[in-house]
Amino acid sequence: MKVVTQWQQGLTFKGTNEAGQSIEMDGEGKAPSPMHMMLMAVGGCSSIDVVMILAKARQQISDCVCHLDAERAENPPRVFKKIHAHYVVTGKSLKEKQVERACQLSMEKYCSASLMLQASVEISHSFEIVEEAE
Repeated sequence: MKVVTQWQQGLTFKGTNEAGQSIEMDGEGKAPSPMHMMLMAVGGCSSIDVVMILAKARQQISDCVCHLDAERAENPPRVFKKIHAHYVVTGKSLKEKQVERACQLSMEKYCSASLMLQASVEISHSFEIVEEAE
């Protein structure tokens, strides 16, 4: 896995992976900051797990939204101290135990983004199920 970050102007950088896909990040609020991108990575990584686990369990999932709240240290290097992920999973007749298990497996076993941070960050999660409208 390889990524290149290149300075654009001001505090804006473009990150590009080996497939040529790119995204901007910024330290002045013009684009997501690198710390926002780390949170997005946790949400994206774990949500992929949740969707895959539920699909494999033959649950009729139609949407998965992960809301992340983070608390950072007050002084530099302003690392994350706490992260809470709240999953809103929508589908038809979803089984609570299956959704709970999917979220737990992601955060404790599969999500490499959250597991990398786990040694120094208090990470918690919760979920809710929304029944898909007919």
